Amino acid sequence: MKVVGICACCSGIAHTYMAREALLQAGAALGHEVHFETQGTIGVEDELTPEQIADADAVLLAVDVHVEGTDRFEGKKTMKIPTDLAIKAPKAVLKKMEEELAKA
Repeated sequence: MKVVGICACCSGIAHTYMAREALLQAGAALGHEVHFETQGTIGVEDELTPEQIADADAVLLAVDVHVEGTDRFEGKKTMKIPTDLAIKAPKAVLKKMEEELAKA
């Protein structure tokens, strides 16, 4: 499964990066290709490319605040979760996405 997404917490510091790292590690452990950009106090980092978005099977928004650029994901199956869930249970989140895609 190929997943792209955005991580962003209220302060744009710790949880943003913790969520991204947890999801990247979980994706690798599960054999998925995952790419996440962060949006925080210093702006956008690791910005998703149009190719990554086009190739993605699904979009995961691990966000606690409004994020910019979600229009890029139009037509993609999207899941939105809080950053703390991404940090605490990243494998479970990705498995749930996989299950939902299998149903479609």
